[in-house]
Amino acid sequence: MIIDIDKWQEIIGTLSRNKLRTFLTIFGVFWGIFMLIVMMGAGNGLFNAVTGDWGNSATNSFFMWTNNTSIPYKGFPKGRYYNFTNEDTDALIDNIPEIKYIAPRIDGWSGRGGNNVVRGLKTGAFYIKGDYPDINKIQPSEITQGRFVNNLDIEQKRKVAVIGTRVREVLFENEEDPLGEYIRIQGVYFQVVGVFLPNTTFGNKEESTQTIFIPFTTCQKTYNYGNIVGYYAITAEDNIPASVLEEKVISMVKQRHTIAPEDERAVGHWNMEKEFNRMKGLFTGINILIWIVGSGTLIAGVIGISNIMLIIVKERTKEIGIRRAIGAKPRNIIFQIINEAIFMTTIAGNIGIVVGVGVVELVNYLLISSGTESDTFKNPEVDFSLALTALIILIVFGTLAGLIPAKKAVSIKPIEAIRDE
Repeated sequence: MIIDIDKWQEIIGTLSRNKLRTFLTIFGVFWGIFMLIVMMGAGNGLFNAVTGDWGNSATNSFFMWTNNTSIPYKGFPKGRYYNFTNEDTDALIDNIPEIKYIAPRIDGWSGRGGNNVVRGLKTGAFYIKGDYPDINKIQPSEITQGRFVNNLDIEQKRKVAVIGTRVREVLFENEEDPLGEYIRIQGVYFQVVGVFLPNTTFGNKEESTQTIFIPFTTCQKTYNYGNIVGYYAITAEDNIPASVLEEKVISMVKQRHTIAPEDERAVGHWNMEKEFNRMKGLFTGINILIWIVGSGTLIAGVIGISNIMLIIVKERTKEIGIRRAIGAKPRNIIFQIINEAIFMTTIAGNIGIVVGVGVVELVNYLLISSGTESDTFKNPEVDFSLALTALIILIVFGTLAGLIPAKKAVSIKPIEAIRDE
């Protein structure tokens, strides 16, 4: 490919004759793509903050609990209360193959009414959760020391505990290793086998750090719950929508507890997948809005280029006429005008992208270096492929911007152009 240096020198020379006009024209396009890049970065910052609340949670999951019935059924009155049981857990596992993880859960006394955990002379009011190991696959926590509850703990009803970071701060000294030490819950001694930090901020993160996990079976025994299950966290197999599994599970539970199939209130449930998809849909709308606003700003800048090119064509009428008279073909004139338009849009576009990405990265650096944590804005970033797409769109716009002035230029008759003053 041979580069025509004379042609590019002519383009640069033409644009440099009126530096202020050229600068303002390029600035209009620069500002349009700069704002588009910054808005995309800001949109991603909002998205990352919101999705950060989900941590590594299995988004194809749902939670299910019991409520009073709202419809009388088969001799049972309206308003009847019931409990999930261990037998429900076995039935769900045996009969619904779409279940990937199932975590029966039960809450011990929360301690909101007073201190419920003791270690030596130190006491605290904490949240007690009886759980299976699979809960850490559905709502993962970062284990900073030791381990999480395991299956042997469940089978042998071991008196072990995994404590939150705030529990560790309250019951232990800073330099003290909590692993292997004992705490007393409900008058029963539990050995600390792990310390965790929640990865998600559902509900209240501070509350999560004040939680103590103990084996589900041990919790049932400690609090005299018998075979009662408080609620379930359930994940669907890969490629199975959580809503499909949710419907099957609720249907089976209603059959087992003689609940009217049409009773919508008897089984409480919350679908994480639906909420996650709803949130993604919201940000899809935000991204579409960003592109509409950004593209509008770009188009305004490109229209400015088109108008300036019309002025340039008018100023060069005599020159164009002479070139036509000495044999220049119409396509040469057209290519010349279009190349000038593309040159300006490309220069402006590249500068806009570089400066826009630089600003987004600077904001991200300042957030990280200052240690500022925000639940509404986190890790702003720009997808390189989207930035490249924006540049390609801009070049296409630049080509279109040069077409009208180019057609105007070749429509001038050479003899009339030469006479133009």
